[in-house]
Parts: sequence; structure tokens; C-alpha cells
Amino acid sequence: MSFDPRNLPDERPPSLDKEGFRNFIHPADVTGFFRKWRTVVYGFLIFLFLIVPWTTYQGKQTILLDLANREFTFFNITFYAHDGPLIFFPLFIFVVILVYITSVFGRAWCGWACPQTVFIDFIYRRIETWIEGNHLQRRKLDKAPMDVKKFSKKLFKWTLFFLVSAHIAHSFTAYFVGAKSLVWITMGSPFDHWALFLFVQFMTLLFLFDFGWFREQFCIIMCPYGRFQSVLMGKDSLAVLYDEKRGEPRGKKTEGDCIDCYKCVNVCPTGIDIRKGVQLECIACTACIDACDDVMEKINKPKGLIRYSSVSEIDEGKKTNPFNIRSMIYLSILLGLIGVFAFILSNREPIEMKAIRATSAPFERIVENDKTLVLNHFKIHFINQSNETKTLNLVKTESEISVVSPLFPLTIKPGESTWAHVFIKSPESIFIEKKTVSYELLLDGDVTKTIKLKLLGP
Repeated sequence: MSFDPRNLPDERPPSLDKEGFRNFIHPADVTGFFRKWRTVVYGFLIFLFLIVPWTTYQGKQTILLDLANREFTFFNITFYAHDGPLIFFPLFIFVVILVYITSVFGRAWCGWACPQTVFIDFIYRRIETWIEGNHLQRRKLDKAPMDVKKFSKKLFKWTLFFLVSAHIAHSFTAYFVGAKSLVWITMGSPFDHWALFLFVQFMTLLFLFDFGWFREQFCIIMCPYGRFQSVLMGKDSLAVLYDEKRGEPRGKKTEGDCIDCYKCVNVCPTGIDIRKGVQLECIACTACIDACDDVMEKINKPKGLIRYSSVSEIDEGKKTNPFNIRSMIYLSILLGLIGVFAFILSNREPIEMKAIRATSAPFERIVENDKTLVLNHFKIHFINQSNETKTLNLVKTESEISVVSPLFPLTIKPGESTWAHVFIKSPESIFIEKKTVSYELLLDGDVTKTIKLKLLGP
């Protein structure tokens, strides 16, 4: 059974027939204001998705999520395993951005930025149109019996789909393995990296299935975001809506502005009729707005029969402000998270140090040159949080307290974590009045650091 825009069912998604089999949707091409800007946004996002993982910034891969070595690089800022709490911030910021956008602009993420929509609309559907023709020709080809012409077109289309899916899979993998490493691995034998080879093939087939065939079914059936968007949206939230008061009664010879041309249905990538109200399947891609505005212009009617608006404005006729208290709360949380994250990053030191007392006795008495000294033993943990190798030296002071450590000068590679044993010898006389003495251990080299220690004595 084929998709019929003029006979959409009410009891099931339009992409399914009575038996639950697939009605493949071929949306018509559309031009207009929103289509133009969506093309610009999609092109930019394709660059981010497919080009950025192959680029470098200041000598390192621009974005690298190296799970094996537990290193995460974002534009030369590298987070290591001990930075786990910091990694929480970008993830939570993304979630709050999604919540804020939904509360103000509805499901705009789905129609404008979701990889599912971007790849299908900007790449896969363009390949399909180039090979099989416009939406009417594609529908006709689907109904036609299999012959040499149809088989050759389908084979060519799915071959290109596979090549594109393979590139997407490799670009996706480059985020986690590293682009340079992946290039050399790809040029070698699959048996040398069998697990990675299987993973890339699995991702290729997954993208091929999803973007090439499953398409809008993911948005309708599987995507969790479509389920909770209604919780985040309110009556004042913007959405793609049909002005029923202006459009009804519909028809070519009626008083309503809607002439029942079904162009809004023909261009919808999920196959819904926006005139039936707010629907879970709507991804706010604005294709129906451009299609309807084009028709209104041709019949000398005002544009905006289908437009970005709010339920309050459409139903009650009053202007509403989507930037209400709830959205401002989301925005405040978002700005707070960004501010805290920026503050932490700006105050993040290249070398992190922590000193603990060794597990031996709190202190020891030793005799050197007929003098009784008190020995304190510390273990200092160093973490190089920068992208450069750092060297540290102990600074000798003229104090009566001396510091001994066999590991200095200490060289620490980027991301390396190491321990150093430090022995501090002090005269017994300084503990006459008190049993603890504060001491600042000074380190110099590529960075200057001080560690405050408490010396114990008799």
C-alpha cells in the first residue's frame, strides 16, 4: 500500500497501513524563507559532523573522545580521567539547552539540528531525488514492478547510500579513535584490529538502515525526545501551527483561506496533516509553512495561514511571550552552568598537586653530623593537566629546614600522573614550643608551585 496524502488515517501514523506495514513517505521539495535558512544550518552542521573530526587545532585533534586512554579533547582543552566531574558540565549544558529551546521554540531541535533530520534531508534525500526524480516520480517508481531500469536505479542509489554511510561511520569513529590512527588502521589488514573493523561495519549498516530506510519511523516510534516534548512545552511556546479560524471552512469555493490543496501534507517528512493540530509526529521543520505561504501568495491571500505561533495566540487571539518565567528559569540555570564551567576552566592549573603523609611513622629522629634532626616523609601526587611536558625542580632555601628527594628534577608528560617521595629534615629545636610547624615547599621550573605542609615533631 502506498502513501496517500489525501486519505490520512486518524487511528495510526500515516507511514503505516492497516496491517502495520510501511508506507514509504516521499515528501515534495519546497522552497521559501525557512527552506533557505535550513539549508544554511544543515550545511554548517554537516561540516561539524563530518569534517571537524578530521581537523586539528594547535597540534591536536579538534575534538577527540579517547575512551581507551581516558582523554577528552575539545579545542586543545584536554580532560583526563580525574576530570570526570568536569565532563558532566558539557553534557548537562547540552541537556539544559535542549530543554530551553523546547520551552521557547517547541520541537525546533528535531527539524533544524538533529543529525537524523540533517543527514536525511541534506544528503540521503538529495541522492534519492537525483537518481529517482521528484516525489511523484519516486512514488510511481515504488509502485512499478521490478525491471532492469528500476533495479539499476535502486542498486545505484543504495550503493551511494552505503558509501555515504561508510564515511559517516568512519567520521563518527574518528571522534573516539583519533583521525590519524584511524587512517593508518584503515590502510592495514582488518585482522590487525578486528574489533574496530566490526564496529565500523556495524555503524555503517546502522546508518544505512536508519538514514536510508527507517527515516521518519525513528522520530515517530523510537525517539524519546518526541515523547517528553509536550511536558516541556506550554501554551505560550512557539510551534508550527495552522490558523483554523482563518482557514476554515476549507475548500476552493469557501470563505476560509485554506483551499485544501494538500501541499502542506505533500511536503511533510513525517506525512502528517498539520491542520489537525499539534501532533507528536511534527518535527517543526517548517516545510509546511513555506509550502502554504507559496500557495497564499499565488491566490493573493496573506501569508501565515500556517506559521510559527503559540496555542494561546491561535486559540485566544492574544499575543504571547514565549520568554516567560519558566523559560527564564531554564535560561538562568543554563547561564549559571556555563559561568561555573568557564570559571573552573579559567582557574584550572596546568599541574595539580596533592601531598599526603607517608604510611610510616608520623616522624623519625635521625642523627647527622652529631645533630639530632626530625625527618618527615611525604608522598606528593602530580597530575599534568596541560598538553605539554612539564619539568619541576625543588627550590633550595636558606632555611634551616632541608628537603631531599631522589626524583627531582621531575618530568611529567601531558596527562601523566606520578608520585614523588619527599623527605624534609628539620632541627629538633623548632619543635620546643609546638609539635607542628607549617612549611611551604617551593617547586620551580616550567611552572611555579607551592605546597603547604605540616611538619610533626616531638
